[in-house]
Amino acid sequence: MNTAQSFILRHVALFVWVLSALLWILGACEARRQKPEVQDLGTPPEEITAVPDSVFDLQGHRGARGLLPENSLPGFIKAIDLGVQTLELDVVVSKDKKIVLSHEPFFSPDICRSPQGDSISPGQERQFNIYNYTVEEIRDFDCGRWGNARFPEQKKMAVYKPTLAEVVDSVERYIRRKQLPPVYYNIETKSRPEDDSIFHPKPEEFAQLLYQELKSLSILDKVLIQSFDVRTLQVFKKLDEEVRLVLLVQNPQALETSLRSLGFTPSVYSPYYIGLTEGIVRKAHEKGMKVIPWTVNDLESMRKLIRMGVDGLITDYPDRFQQLRAQKEKSAPK
Repeated sequence: MNTAQSFILRHVALFVWVLSALLWILGACEARRQKPEVQDLGTPPEEITAVPDSVFDLQGHRGARGLLPENSLPGFIKAIDLGVQTLELDVVVSKDKKIVLSHEPFFSPDICRSPQGDSISPGQERQFNIYNYTVEEIRDFDCGRWGNARFPEQKKMAVYKPTLAEVVDSVERYIRRKQLPPVYYNIETKSRPEDDSIFHPKPEEFAQLLYQELKSLSILDKVLIQSFDVRTLQVFKKLDEEVRLVLLVQNPQALETSLRSLGFTPSVYSPYYIGLTEGIVRKAHEKGMKVIPWTVNDLESMRKLIRMGVDGLITDYPDRFQQLRAQKEKSAPK
Protein backbone atom coordinates (compact mmCIF):
# COMPACT_ATOMS: atom_id res chain seq x y z
CA MET A 1 0.00 0.00 0.00
CA ASN A 2 1.53 3.32 -1.00
CA THR A 3 1.56 6.46 1.11
CA ALA A 4 -1.36 8.07 -0.74
CA GLN A 5 -3.63 5.02 -0.25
CA SER A 6 -2.72 4.81 3.42
CA PHE A 7 -3.54 8.49 3.87
CA ILE A 8 -6.94 8.06 2.20
CA LEU A 9 -7.86 4.99 4.27
CA ARG A 10 -6.93 6.71 7.51
CA HIS A 11 -9.15 9.69 6.63
CA VAL A 12 -12.04 7.44 5.56
CA ALA A 13 -11.84 5.58 8.89
CA LEU A 14 -11.76 8.88 10.75
CA PHE A 15 -14.79 10.12 8.79
CA VAL A 16 -16.76 6.93 9.59
CA TRP A 17 -15.89 7.23 13.29
CA VAL A 18 -16.94 10.91 13.43
CA LEU A 19 -20.18 10.15 11.55
CA SER A 20 -21.02 7.30 13.96
CA ALA A 21 -20.36 9.54 16.94
CA LEU A 22 -22.58 12.26 15.53
CA LEU A 23 -25.41 9.80 14.90
CA TRP A 24 -25.12 8.47 18.47
CA ILE A 25 -25.25 12.02 19.91
CA LEU A 26 -28.25 12.95 17.75
CA GLY A 27 -30.06 9.79 18.84
CA ALA A 28 -29.43 10.56 22.49
CA CYS A 29 -30.68 14.13 22.06
CA GLU A 30 -33.80 12.93 20.29
CA ALA A 31 -34.52 10.46 23.10
CA ARG A 32 -34.02 13.19 25.68
CA ARG A 33 -36.26 15.56 23.73
CA GLN A 34 -39.03 12.95 23.53
CA LYS A 35 -38.85 11.98 27.19
CA PRO A 36 -41.40 14.60 28.46
CA GLU A 37 -43.93 13.38 25.87
CA VAL A 38 -43.69 9.87 27.30
CA GLN A 39 -44.20 11.23 30.83
CA ASP A 40 -47.20 13.28 29.75
CA LEU A 41 -49.01 10.12 28.63
CA GLY A 42 -49.30 8.90 32.19
CA THR A 43 -49.60 9.99 35.78
CA PRO A 44 -48.25 8.54 39.01
CA PRO A 45 -49.84 5.16 39.85
CA GLU A 46 -51.80 6.49 42.82
CA GLU A 47 -53.40 9.12 40.59
CA ILE A 48 -54.27 6.74 37.78
CA THR A 49 -55.96 4.30 40.13
CA ALA A 50 -57.95 7.17 41.66
CA VAL A 51 -60.45 7.06 38.81
CA PRO A 52 -63.96 5.77 39.51
CA ASP A 53 -65.82 3.08 37.68
CA SER A 54 -68.92 3.64 35.55
CA VAL A 55 -71.17 3.99 38.64
CA PHE A 56 -69.57 7.35 39.43
CA ASP A 57 -72.07 10.17 38.83
CA LEU A 58 -70.42 12.70 36.53
CA GLN A 59 -72.71 15.75 36.31
CA GLY A 60 -72.49 18.45 33.65
CA HIS A 61 -72.87 21.82 35.40
CA ARG A 62 -75.55 23.81 33.55
CA GLY A 63 -74.79 21.43 30.69
CA ALA A 64 -71.15 21.99 29.82
CA ARG A 65 -70.75 25.64 30.78
CA GLY A 66 -67.02 25.72 30.13
CA LEU A 67 -67.59 24.77 26.49
CA LEU A 68 -71.07 25.97 25.45
CA PRO A 69 -73.59 28.51 26.80
CA GLU A 70 -75.04 27.54 30.17
CA ASN A 71 -78.49 26.00 30.57
CA SER A 72 -78.87 25.80 26.79
CA LEU A 73 -80.11 23.03 24.52
CA PRO A 74 -76.77 22.73 22.67
CA GLY A 75 -74.95 22.66 26.01
CA PHE A 76 -76.92 19.69 27.29
CA ILE A 77 -76.41 17.72 24.10
CA LYS A 78 -72.68 18.45 24.31
CA ALA A 79 -72.61 17.19 27.91
CA ILE A 80 -74.30 13.95 26.85
CA ASP A 81 -71.74 13.48 24.08
CA LEU A 82 -69.02 13.92 26.72
CA GLY A 83 -70.41 11.04 28.74
CA VAL A 84 -72.13 12.64 31.72
CA GLN A 85 -74.55 10.54 33.74
CA THR A 86 -76.55 13.53 34.98
CA LEU A 87 -77.44 16.96 33.60
CA GLU A 88 -77.28 19.62 36.31
CA LEU A 89 -79.57 22.59 35.65
CA ASP A 90 -81.35 25.53 37.29
CA VAL A 91 -85.01 26.48 37.07
CA VAL A 92 -87.13 29.56 37.67
CA VAL A 93 -90.76 30.42 36.94
CA SER A 94 -92.09 32.65 34.16
CA LYS A 95 -95.02 35.06 34.26
CA ASP A 96 -97.23 32.42 32.63
CA LYS A 97 -96.19 29.85 35.28
CA LYS A 98 -93.88 27.81 33.09
CA ILE A 99 -90.68 26.21 34.36
CA VAL A 100 -87.77 27.94 32.62
CA LEU A 101 -84.04 27.27 32.83
CA SER A 102 -81.97 30.07 34.35
CA HIS A 103 -79.37 30.35 37.08
CA GLU A 104 -80.70 33.76 38.12
CA PRO A 105 -84.36 34.82 38.33
CA PHE A 106 -83.37 37.69 36.02
CA PHE A 107 -81.36 38.15 32.83
CA SER A 108 -77.70 38.24 33.81
CA PRO A 109 -75.63 41.12 32.41
CA ASP A 110 -72.71 38.70 32.10
CA ILE A 111 -74.28 36.63 29.35
CA CYS A 112 -77.58 38.15 28.15
CA ARG A 113 -78.67 40.97 25.85
CA SER A 114 -82.05 42.63 25.53
CA PRO A 115 -84.39 41.86 22.59
CA GLN A 116 -83.00 45.03 20.97
CA GLY A 117 -79.46 43.70 21.32
CA ASP A 118 -78.51 46.13 24.07
CA SER A 119 -76.26 45.09 26.93
CA ILE A 120 -77.73 44.87 30.41
CA SER A 121 -75.79 47.06 32.80
CA PRO A 122 -74.68 45.62 36.13
CA GLY A 123 -77.09 46.94 38.71
CA GLN A 124 -79.98 47.00 36.23
CA GLU A 125 -80.40 43.24 35.96
CA ARG A 126 -83.14 43.04 38.59
CA GLN A 127 -85.28 45.17 36.30
CA PHE A 128 -85.21 42.25 33.87
CA ASN A 129 -87.12 39.95 36.20
CA ILE A 130 -87.95 36.66 34.45
CA TYR A 131 -91.05 36.30 36.65
CA ASN A 132 -92.44 39.33 34.77
CA TYR A 133 -91.98 37.82 31.30
CA THR A 134 -93.90 35.14 29.43
CA VAL A 135 -92.07 32.26 27.77
CA GLU A 136 -92.50 33.88 24.36
CA GLU A 137 -91.00 37.13 25.64
CA ILE A 138 -88.13 35.29 27.32
CA ARG A 139 -87.14 33.77 23.97
CA ASP A 140 -86.41 37.26 22.60
CA PHE A 141 -83.38 37.61 24.91
CA ASP A 142 -80.10 36.20 23.62
CA CYS A 143 -77.89 34.61 26.28
CA GLY A 144 -75.01 33.08 24.36
CA ARG A 145 -73.85 35.07 21.36
CA TRP A 146 -71.53 37.30 23.42
CA GLY A 147 -69.99 34.44 25.36
CA ASN A 148 -68.96 34.47 29.00
CA ALA A 149 -65.75 36.24 30.05
CA ARG A 150 -65.21 33.73 32.85
CA PHE A 151 -65.07 30.86 30.35
CA PRO A 152 -62.82 31.76 27.40
CA GLU A 153 -63.20 28.28 25.88
CA GLN A 154 -66.97 28.66 25.68
CA LYS A 155 -68.23 28.72 22.10
CA LYS A 156 -70.30 31.79 21.26
CA MET A 157 -73.71 31.08 19.78
CA ALA A 158 -77.19 32.56 19.85
CA VAL A 159 -79.32 30.77 22.45
CA TYR A 160 -82.36 31.57 24.57
CA LYS A 161 -83.46 30.30 27.97
CA PRO A 162 -85.51 27.17 27.19
CA THR A 163 -88.35 25.67 29.17
CA LEU A 164 -87.76 22.48 31.13
CA ALA A 165 -90.16 20.71 28.77
CA GLU A 166 -88.06 21.72 25.75
CA VAL A 167 -84.89 20.44 27.37
CA VAL A 168 -86.35 17.09 28.39
CA ASP A 169 -87.95 16.58 24.98
CA SER A 170 -84.71 17.38 23.13
CA VAL A 171 -82.56 15.25 25.43
CA GLU A 172 -84.85 12.21 25.41
CA ARG A 173 -85.24 12.29 21.62
CA TYR A 174 -81.46 12.60 21.20
CA ILE A 175 -80.84 9.64 23.50
CA ARG A 176 -83.35 7.47 21.66
CA ARG A 177 -81.94 8.40 18.26
CA LYS A 178 -78.35 7.72 19.33
CA GLN A 179 -79.35 4.62 21.37
CA LEU A 180 -77.53 5.97 24.42
CA PRO A 181 -77.94 5.02 28.10
CA PRO A 182 -80.52 7.10 30.00
CA VAL A 183 -79.40 10.32 31.65
CA TYR A 184 -80.70 11.90 34.83
CA TYR A 185 -81.64 15.47 35.70
CA ASN A 186 -80.37 17.27 38.80
CA ILE A 187 -82.71 20.25 39.01
CA GLU A 188 -81.98 23.21 41.27
CA THR A 189 -84.84 25.43 42.38
CA LYS A 190 -83.60 29.03 42.41
CA SER A 191 -85.38 30.69 45.30
CA ARG A 192 -84.73 32.78 48.41
CA PRO A 193 -87.14 33.88 51.15
CA GLU A 194 -86.54 37.57 50.42
CA ASP A 195 -87.51 37.06 46.76
CA ASP A 196 -90.84 35.30 47.39
CA SER A 197 -93.67 36.69 45.23
CA ILE A 198 -91.21 39.10 43.59
CA PHE A 199 -88.85 36.91 41.55
CA HIS A 200 -90.61 33.60 42.02
CA PRO A 201 -93.69 32.05 43.65
CA LYS A 202 -93.63 31.02 47.28
CA PRO A 203 -92.08 27.58 47.88
CA GLU A 204 -95.39 25.69 47.97
CA GLU A 205 -96.43 26.97 44.54
CA PHE A 206 -92.93 26.73 43.07
CA ALA A 207 -92.55 23.10 44.15
CA GLN A 208 -96.04 22.20 43.00
CA LEU A 209 -95.50 23.73 39.54
CA LEU A 210 -92.23 21.85 39.14
CA TYR A 211 -93.63 18.59 40.46
CA GLN A 212 -96.60 18.66 38.08
CA GLU A 213 -94.29 19.40 35.16
CA LEU A 214 -92.06 16.45 36.06
CA LYS A 215 -95.11 14.19 36.28
CA SER A 216 -96.39 15.32 32.90
CA LEU A 217 -92.94 14.70 31.39
CA SER A 218 -92.84 11.22 33.00
CA ILE A 219 -89.34 11.69 34.40
CA LEU A 220 -89.91 11.61 38.17
CA ASP A 221 -87.80 8.46 38.35
CA LYS A 222 -84.94 10.26 36.58
CA VAL A 223 -84.71 13.43 38.64
CA LEU A 224 -83.02 14.80 41.71
CA ILE A 225 -84.28 18.06 43.21
CA GLN A 226 -81.57 20.21 44.74
CA SER A 227 -81.62 23.57 46.50
CA PHE A 228 -79.89 25.86 48.95
CA ASP A 229 -83.41 26.86 50.01
CA VAL A 230 -84.50 24.12 52.41
CA ARG A 231 -88.13 25.22 52.10
CA THR A 232 -88.57 23.83 48.58
CA LEU A 233 -86.95 20.56 49.62
CA GLN A 234 -89.31 20.31 52.59
CA VAL A 235 -92.32 20.87 50.32
CA PHE A 236 -91.08 18.23 47.86
CA LYS A 237 -90.65 15.79 50.72
CA LYS A 238 -94.37 16.18 51.49
CA LEU A 239 -95.39 16.00 47.83
CA ASP A 240 -93.60 12.74 47.08
CA GLU A 241 -91.44 10.70 49.44
CA GLU A 242 -89.90 8.86 46.49
CA VAL A 243 -88.31 11.92 44.85
CA ARG A 244 -84.58 12.06 45.56
CA LEU A 245 -83.62 15.33 47.26
CA VAL A 246 -80.23 17.04 47.35
CA LEU A 247 -79.09 19.53 49.98
CA LEU A 248 -76.76 22.16 48.53
CA VAL A 249 -74.41 23.87 50.98
CA GLN A 250 -71.67 26.46 50.73
CA ASN A 251 -69.75 25.26 53.79
CA PRO A 252 -69.04 21.51 53.56
CA GLN A 253 -68.09 21.33 57.23
CA ALA A 254 -71.53 22.47 58.39
CA LEU A 255 -73.00 19.01 57.86
CA GLU A 256 -74.85 18.64 61.16
CA THR A 257 -76.13 22.23 61.19
CA SER A 258 -77.37 21.96 57.61
CA LEU A 259 -79.21 18.70 58.31
CA ARG A 260 -80.90 20.17 61.39
CA SER A 261 -82.08 23.12 59.29
CA LEU A 262 -83.50 20.77 56.68
CA GLY A 263 -85.18 18.51 59.22
CA PHE A 264 -84.51 15.18 57.49
CA THR A 265 -81.72 13.27 55.76
CA PRO A 266 -81.70 13.83 51.99
CA SER A 267 -80.45 11.38 49.39
CA VAL A 268 -77.43 13.52 48.54
CA TYR A 269 -75.21 15.98 50.38
CA SER A 270 -73.82 18.43 47.81
CA PRO A 271 -71.23 20.82 49.25
CA TYR A 272 -68.82 23.28 47.69
CA TYR A 273 -65.72 21.17 47.12
CA ILE A 274 -63.25 23.52 48.84
CA GLY A 275 -62.97 22.42 52.46
CA LEU A 276 -64.47 18.99 51.93
CA THR A 277 -62.54 16.26 53.77
CA GLU A 278 -62.46 12.49 53.78
CA GLY A 279 -63.92 12.56 57.29
CA ILE A 280 -66.95 14.56 56.15
CA VAL A 281 -67.48 12.19 53.22
CA ARG A 282 -67.32 9.21 55.57
CA LYS A 283 -69.75 10.83 58.02
CA ALA A 284 -72.25 11.60 55.25
CA HIS A 285 -72.00 8.01 54.01
CA GLU A 286 -72.65 6.73 57.53
CA LYS A 287 -75.87 8.75 57.51
CA GLY A 288 -76.92 7.11 54.24
CA MET A 289 -76.21 10.05 51.95
CA LYS A 290 -74.20 10.19 48.77
CA VAL A 291 -71.70 13.04 48.44
CA ILE A 292 -71.52 15.00 45.17
CA PRO A 293 -69.51 18.24 45.44
CA TRP A 294 -69.68 21.28 43.18
CA THR A 295 -68.19 22.84 40.98
CA VAL A 296 -64.91 21.02 40.27
CA ASN A 297 -62.99 22.11 37.18
CA ASP A 298 -59.33 21.14 37.60
CA LEU A 299 -57.89 17.65 37.30
CA GLU A 300 -55.92 17.65 40.55
CA SER A 301 -59.03 18.54 42.59
CA MET A 302 -60.97 15.83 40.77
CA ARG A 303 -58.32 13.24 41.67
CA LYS A 304 -58.22 14.40 45.28
CA LEU A 305 -62.00 14.19 45.68
CA ILE A 306 -62.16 10.77 44.06
CA ARG A 307 -59.58 9.50 46.54
CA MET A 308 -61.78 10.89 49.35
CA GLY A 309 -64.55 8.60 48.16
CA VAL A 310 -67.10 11.05 46.72
CA ASP A 311 -69.92 9.46 44.71
CA GLY A 312 -69.80 11.94 41.86
CA LEU A 313 -68.94 15.52 41.05
CA ILE A 314 -70.36 18.50 39.21
CA THR A 315 -68.14 20.19 36.63
CA ASP A 316 -68.24 22.83 33.91
CA TYR A 317 -65.78 20.69 31.93
CA PRO A 318 -66.92 17.07 31.53
CA ASP A 319 -64.17 16.66 28.93
CA ARG A 320 -61.49 17.20 31.56
CA PHE A 321 -62.87 14.45 33.74
CA GLN A 322 -62.82 12.08 30.79
CA GLN A 323 -59.06 12.70 30.55
CA LEU A 324 -58.73 10.83 33.85
CA ARG A 325 -60.64 7.86 32.48
CA ALA A 326 -58.52 7.91 29.32
CA GLN A 327 -55.34 7.86 31.40
CA LYS A 328 -56.67 4.94 33.43
CA GLU A 329 -57.49 2.94 30.30
CA LYS A 330 -54.08 3.70 28.80
CA SER A 331 -52.27 2.57 31.93
CA ALA A 332 -54.33 -0.60 32.44
CA PRO A 333 -52.48 -3.92 31.89
CA LYS A 334 -52.99 -5.36 28.43
